[in-house]
Amino acid sequence: MSKKVKLSDIAEKVGVSVVTVSKALSGQKGVSDKVRDEIIRLADEMGYVQPSVARAREKTVSYSIGVVIQEGYLGEASFYWQMYQQISQRALERGSFSMLEVIDDAMEERLILPKLATGKKTDGIVVIGPLGDKYLGKLINETDIPMIFMDFADKKQREDCVISDSFYGAYYMTNYLMDMGHSRIAYVGTVGTTGSITDRYLGYMRSLIEHGITPRKEWLIDDRDTASGEIGENNKLKLPREMPTAFFCNCDLTAGILINKLKKEGYRVPEDISVAGFDDFIYSGLCDTEITTYAVDIHEMAARTINTLIKKISGEHYDKGTQVVTGRIVVKDSVRRIR
Repeated sequence: MSKKVKLSDIAEKVGVSVVTVSKALSGQKGVSDKVRDEIIRLADEMGYVQPSVARAREKTVSYSIGVVIQEGYLGEASFYWQMYQQISQRALERGSFSMLEVIDDAMEERLILPKLATGKKTDGIVVIGPLGDKYLGKLINETDIPMIFMDFADKKQREDCVISDSFYGAYYMTNYLMDMGHSRIAYVGTVGTTGSITDRYLGYMRSLIEHGITPRKEWLIDDRDTASGEIGENNKLKLPREMPTAFFCNCDLTAGILINKLKKEGYRVPEDISVAGFDDFIYSGLCDTEITTYAVDIHEMAARTINTLIKKISGEHYDKGTQVVTGRIVVKDSVRRIR
């Protein structure tokens, strides 16, 4: 093992005091730029590591993190696949690695637990996206592995979770449509299918109520099959007889499919009808209109998820419960101002 480099070793080579070397490396005043540059260059060449950095490296522990996702969420270039990639990257940054296991319908129906949750194959588990209540209950009750949920909240608040701000995101997005002159706004999303779709509907409703607008039943439009969760105009997505001036969709995938359907029916977006989405994610080639949306910060969600899980695994103190990550409105081409 090579000898540990000390401040005195650097000071001797440069011909200055140990105090001067310490000031130079810590960014303090009292050292000329020329001497500081020489000290920093030499410290780097000699392999000097500051004590605080060395202590942090000594404390770094590599963990094995399992990631569980229901197969229905992993369609073509899915949003949850992007979430998994972010989780994997954040884990690597913390010196750990991740493994993905997909839960198929048969496993969920027969209550077969993921292999990652048995036999101590992982130190902790991230569940991305909701699972059925019975399956989730078994996963929680029959494993003793530290766990955290991402993009959904446990109904009984048994586990920590990190979610996007669906309620206020939808509220702000609907307010934006109002500011653009729209008061005849439909909501597109099968309420009750997921918590996030319902939260976004409630945010939309709050905006309508605060603007003195009575919600119209025919302007609550389903976008997916409740059994399979599959989104598409062949399943639902029926246009109302009396058209609104704007549609607010629970996700950009739905917004893209809706825009294509509107164009087939002879409507121009946004000249005739405006469309807004949520999440700022859509796979390439689905839609040729850039969608105004509320962007979900999956980078921050993944960072918080991994940081919290590692603290749970290591026994460190952390703030338990639900963490809500805010996003932002991204203005693109699918919404226009009207009188």
